[in-house]
Amino acid sequence: MLLSALFPTRDIGRDPAKIRDWAQAAEDLGYDCIEVADHVFGAAPRGDWKPTYSEHDPFHETFTTMAFIAAVTKNIKLCSGVLILPQRQTGVVAKQAAEVDILSGGRLRLGVGVGWNHVEYEALGMDWKTRGARQAEQIEVMRRLWTEELVTFKGKFHTLIDVNMLPVPVQRPIPIWFGGSSDAVVKRAARIGDGWMPILSPEAAEPKLAALREHLKAFGRDPAKFGLEGWLRFDEADPQRWAAAAHGWQRLGAGIVMLYPMYRMPELDRQIETLRRFKEVAPK
Repeated sequence: MLLSALFPTRDIGRDPAKIRDWAQAAEDLGYDCIEVADHVFGAAPRGDWKPTYSEHDPFHETFTTMAFIAAVTKNIKLCSGVLILPQRQTGVVAKQAAEVDILSGGRLRLGVGVGWNHVEYEALGMDWKTRGARQAEQIEVMRRLWTEELVTFKGKFHTLIDVNMLPVPVQRPIPIWFGGSSDAVVKRAARIGDGWMPILSPEAAEPKLAALREHLKAFGRDPAKFGLEGWLRFDEADPQRWAAAAHGWQRLGAGIVMLYPMYRMPELDRQIETLRRFKEVAPK
């Protein structure tokens, strides 16, 4: 079973040497992929709305961070985990992703989501209500920009007339995996995604996976070519529970698992030790 390492964006700090050391440690430990989370803005609570991450949580910029990690590693894959795609300009994301893929020698996997933070959408001048439909159209546009010499496209959210994107990425197209676990996301992932990467316990994931497989069948997709990664979110360090969750995802057919600590780890040594401990208890 492959393991992904969640970049400790809230705790790594601003020292580039620590980012380098952590990334190289993940690669040396045999992790398959480093996943970099995404938020442009932090947002303070208001009324009944309480954000998962607040104005006190730092998030390194996703594409810049992946490009830096590409330069200080050799083989480990890079993934956005997950990029909130509909709050961004599609062409800019396609360009950034292509550049990271080039600089990493074809190591990028683009993980995308629709997000939970309507305040962030508003602050970026994007429409919260149309995010699902916009995401689907964005993926079609990006794939065409990555694979075609000239693109003409007319949709609900995009108009492109004889435009292209150079240089092209190494992977044509770059693989796109979906985060999120709503019924709409599961169906969209089955229709146009290359994989699914939800934050769910194995027990909660089982009925969602049944629906996913039905959708894949309905859309004529080959389940053997569709990726599955389980994200293991924990509020405390408990290797026994990590192991149980990872083995549960393995039984469900996941090829990749990732530990997603919600607790804070400000020390670099502890961040690396957590990678080591998860590697020890995860399925081989």
